[in-house]
Amino acid sequence: MSSDSIALKKRPWRSYVWDTWDKSPEERRFLGKLDACLLTYAALSYFSKYLDQQNITNAYVSGMKEDLGLHGNQLNYITTAWTCGYVIGQIPSNMLITRVRPSIWIPTMELIWSVLTMILATSKNFNHLVAIRFLVGLAESTFYPAIQYVIGSWYKGEELAKRACIFHTASAIGPMFSGFLQTGAYNGLNGVHGLAGWKWLFIIDGIITIPIALLGYLIMPDLPTNTRPSIFYTEKQLEIGRKRMEAVGRKAPEKFTKAKVKGFFKTWHLYTLVPLYVLFNNGGGPSSSMIFWLKSFNTPEHTKYSIGQINVYPLGQNVVQVIMTLTWAWTSDGLQNRWLPIVLAGTWNASICIALAATPLYTNIGRRWALYYMTTTQGGLSGIILSWANELTGNDNEKRAFVVACCNTFAYTFQAWLPIVIFPQVEQPRVLKGNITTACISAGMISFAVITAVLQRRDIRRARQVAPPSVDDSDQSSVIKSGGEDEPYVAAK
Repeated sequence: MSSDSIALKKRPWRSYVWDTWDKSPEERRFLGKLDACLLTYAALSYFSKYLDQQNITNAYVSGMKEDLGLHGNQLNYITTAWTCGYVIGQIPSNMLITRVRPSIWIPTMELIWSVLTMILATSKNFNHLVAIRFLVGLAESTFYPAIQYVIGSWYKGEELAKRACIFHTASAIGPMFSGFLQTGAYNGLNGVHGLAGWKWLFIIDGIITIPIALLGYLIMPDLPTNTRPSIFYTEKQLEIGRKRMEAVGRKAPEKFTKAKVKGFFKTWHLYTLVPLYVLFNNGGGPSSSMIFWLKSFNTPEHTKYSIGQINVYPLGQNVVQVIMTLTWAWTSDGLQNRWLPIVLAGTWNASICIALAATPLYTNIGRRWALYYMTTTQGGLSGIILSWANELTGNDNEKRAFVVACCNTFAYTFQAWLPIVIFPQVEQPRVLKGNITTACISAGMISFAVITAVLQRRDIRRARQVAPPSVDDSDQSSVIKSGGEDEPYVAAK
């Protein structure tokens, strides 16, 4: 074993299949309840958030444009209003959630965005849409980074990526159902009670979201330090949760001070993890080209693919994303290594982008079809990168919340304009510039993953020189390589 890894107790093979199977009955029961409550609510809410986030485009092409007299780039402005609200709200929300109970804050914000979504049905003009969509984005900004922060407050290194990625798969599963749901709502309700079908889209999405938000008040846990005994958790089980986090050095909330806030910017974590996440989040552009590629086969004289086929065939990309998301998650937790799956996925994605740029559009249809399907192989890395952020900053609760929020905030800041520049609609489906740029983005992501791993190894070596391990190696449950932190001092720098 190298000097940069910590020898730990050998894990039985079944723990690599599911990490609770080698734990004590008491801890296993606790984690089973935690998984059932937290992951169920997180996945359902993420699905509903996707519906509320995407419905504006469905409504636009379903009659809203004509009814409200929209024209030009006004849909882009409406989308930008949502993005502005989403970017503005994330960091303040994640700072607030270290002080306000997540089981109150997150469902309340979800309830607010569901009501605002239904209010969109009353819009009379472009200005109304812009104002309401900004508020929807502001309310939705509280969800994703907050859930990742809460997940990072309960789970150990060998458990964290799987939970974060299972929750994240809702972003890939959502599109496979939302299109059918939106179409059914429009076709079945258009004109009912004198309301246009596009108005019913907003109303139905809000109705779906409200009961999920109410469920959150019941089952959403808080942090280990402030979750109260309930029908789901006994005080003994909550004590297990607190001791688990103490064992891995995940700190509880502390008072904000000027020195603490300055400390957010004095270590390397913010300057490698945020660029890493921004590059990941902007590395999926080529997947948007498949729908344009299929449409390009149709001419005024001949239709090769129907509208339904053009919308359905690209959903295979979502299936690939789900499979690869779970593959990377199990690999990362099993090896207790975060950088390796990122490097592998980034290399794969860069290779696909180069192949798309270097090959003709129509010479080998089957090959290009397969290439498009594989453009989502790195789409599930979000959970792994944010798990890494939760681990590396675990010794400072407030910094952890800040870094996680910054990752998503700056990712969306770039995503608001970068795809328009490198994947302009007028250049679809060839988008040579976009494919080459995305290959470079994946190379940049790989570089930042390696830099982060090197700096983490350096901190581990330095920490060993300062103090010995706090527990005997034989008491540990996994091998921590450059991607894990099952001892307090590992993430201390």
